[in-house]
Amino acid sequence: MSVPVSPTFDRSESVVSLPLRDAPPSTTSRPALGLAEKRRHGLPVLPLAFGEAGLPVHPALREALAIGSSRNAYGPVAGTAELREAAAGYWARRGLPTDPDLVVAGPGSKPLLYGLLLALDGDVVAPSPGWVSYRTQARLTGHRPIHVPTAPGQGGVPRPDLVADAVLAARAAGRTVRSIVVTTPDNPTGDVPSRSTIEQIAQVARQLDLAIVSNEIYRDLVHDPGTFVHSPAEFAPERTIVTTGLSKSLALCGWRLGVMRLPDSPLGRSLLADVLGVASEVWSSPAAPVQYAAAYAFGEPEELTERVERSRRLHGAVVRAVADRLRRAGAVLPTPRAGFYLYPDFGGWSGYLQREHGITTGRQLAAHLLDAYGLGGLPAADFEGGRDALRLRLATSLLYGDTDVQRYAALASDDPTRLPWIRAHLDRLDEILTDLARHADPVQARGLAC
Repeated sequence: MSVPVSPTFDRSESVVSLPLRDAPPSTTSRPALGLAEKRRHGLPVLPLAFGEAGLPVHPALREALAIGSSRNAYGPVAGTAELREAAAGYWARRGLPTDPDLVVAGPGSKPLLYGLLLALDGDVVAPSPGWVSYRTQARLTGHRPIHVPTAPGQGGVPRPDLVADAVLAARAAGRTVRSIVVTTPDNPTGDVPSRSTIEQIAQVARQLDLAIVSNEIYRDLVHDPGTFVHSPAEFAPERTIVTTGLSKSLALCGWRLGVMRLPDSPLGRSLLADVLGVASEVWSSPAAPVQYAAAYAFGEPEELTERVERSRRLHGAVVRAVADRLRRAGAVLPTPRAGFYLYPDFGGWSGYLQREHGITTGRQLAAHLLDAYGLGGLPAADFEGGRDALRLRLATSLLYGDTDVQRYAALASDDPTRLPWIRAHLDRLDEILTDLARHADPVQARGLAC
């Protein structure tokens, strides 16, 4: 897959902070409006834009939430002691011993990340491609991102060999650079960076005195349970902040609960005070009933670990089926190894798309697929700091059914791609790709159509 080969600086903001008019709703929400409009008119849709886990809440979690519903006090700003202890245990079971006093809970990973960026107070090195909120949140805090490309198969981690040059150049230009963000496993590529890549980025961060923010919210959704997810906290424990939550592994997106693990070091204790200062003025504390249920979840009782296991099998089966169809159609993409995302490159279609449809960018391709076929997807420009290549980020997690009955059946199935409603989505994707290529010449068509 073609990727940018040099780091770039976002020079679009010369003022101290980002005006609110330049911070529209997240780009991930735009296709949802178009899909909803098509549904209202009875038109078929293929929802591949929004990264919601798309599965029912486990009954045990509903019961825990009900039990906790009588809790109506604010509680500690950092979160309840039972939640912080449960989160510490969760990380300890993954080889990251954690002091509960250095755990902070918040109403989702996004607010925690924003509070952390405020506390770190400097420009941020971010992977390209990388999660869309990194760029906007950095600018909202009055700073700018430095986009550094990722290596093939190592999505989520800026190339270690390019980070030093990018940071030194920024500092030479008078900028303050204090942190680097990684996502492991990755959104948007579905990659799981190797131990070597994680170890190298930890070494670079130490050499440059950068804090590492490691977003590990997809850690429990690797498709092959034999795949080990390495954290920078293994190799640079004194400077790595780890964030996670329950929105992906247990499909609790709407419950809005995230946790942050701060390093047991002077940096960690300083950040703790600053993040709690932000939290006390912005969200006070996460919702108490949700904290009660989250403490139960982070304790990882057997019924929930079994649900996570079924979820990751389901995600893996469906995302691989979609990847197969995209490759047969001529797209190039890394094999997703975790989560429910794909990052196909349609560069091989460029001549045909421009000639037949006037499409030269990912934004134009995403708009055409939505308007002509009801296929929702996000353009690469949203993930690559404005570069608008012929790439899309697709998410398969809303293909599992329209009702809880269907979604439970998908979780239970040994081959969910054979279920009629999931099969219908896969067949629709085949139809769209075939129709999109129908005007290609015979030689090109063999590379474009399924």
